[in-house]
Amino acid sequence: MPHLPRCPSARMFPSLCGTCTVLLVLVALAMVAMADQEEMHCDLVGDQSKESKREQALLKKLEPLSNMSFDSNVSSSPEEKYTYKFRVCREVNSSLSQSGLVQINLKDQKHTVVGRINETQVFSGSDWIMLIYKGGDSYGSHCHGEKRKAMIMISCNRKTLSSGFTLLSEEREKEQECLYLFEMDSSLACPPEDSHLSVGSILLITFASLVAVYIIGGFLYQRLVVGAKGMEQFPHFTFWQDLGNLMADGCDFICRSKPQNAPAAYRGVGDDQLGEESEERDDHLLPM
Repeated sequence: MPHLPRCPSARMFPSLCGTCTVLLVLVALAMVAMADQEEMHCDLVGDQSKESKREQALLKKLEPLSNMSFDSNVSSSPEEKYTYKFRVCREVNSSLSQSGLVQINLKDQKHTVVGRINETQVFSGSDWIMLIYKGGDSYGSHCHGEKRKAMIMISCNRKTLSSGFTLLSEEREKEQECLYLFEMDSSLACPPEDSHLSVGSILLITFASLVAVYIIGGFLYQRLVVGAKGMEQFPHFTFWQDLGNLMADGCDFICRSKPQNAPAAYRGVGDDQLGEESEERDDHLLPM
């Protein structure tokens, strides 16, 4: 009689479920990693092999802002209302290639790319960082049809990571080099804070620490090892006692108001001051 295939036992199902769960987690992690790799980042202007190390360091410094999106609403007239959307080294809208800063006309919902992240420049000062996106959509009747450019001034503000994204001005009445100028605040643009401790303060703290270690360590040694009691538990008690007495003597010697060899304020009574007395006063003391 032929043997029929055996059905899997119930004990196999938990292990199969656990294996499937692990595979699903690994697939999800792989998809997240691939999505992160496909996400666009800032590309500095110029040959990649000749990119400035300083610019790369500044972009690295601004990375905490890359997961944020910033909006600014501008109304120049009742018919001209715009919303500007900005991201740091990320695309604002994946349907708009390399869009780093986008203008949205609220009247007709037209999207205009003001600057692209694949044409990025960045430089800094003592307390500010200037981020520039070039290669935006071309102007129509302004600026000889050149491409738009956005400049974002990031100023130092230690109280916030990011705030205050606003449009300062739009320069489009020139023949060339037209631009959109924005500003925002961020603590990332601030220089490193210097230590407020002076050399004297550091020396004082060091001295106080050493004194504390000396007193506590000496107290424990005298009490636990030597077995001292009372004031004898203080380390080198006799030495400090003698030192205090010497300091007191020195202070008395320096600060006393009288010369050291000044005569005494009293004098003894001499024999010449007693005078001669009649010997008859002692006669009654003699034996009869």
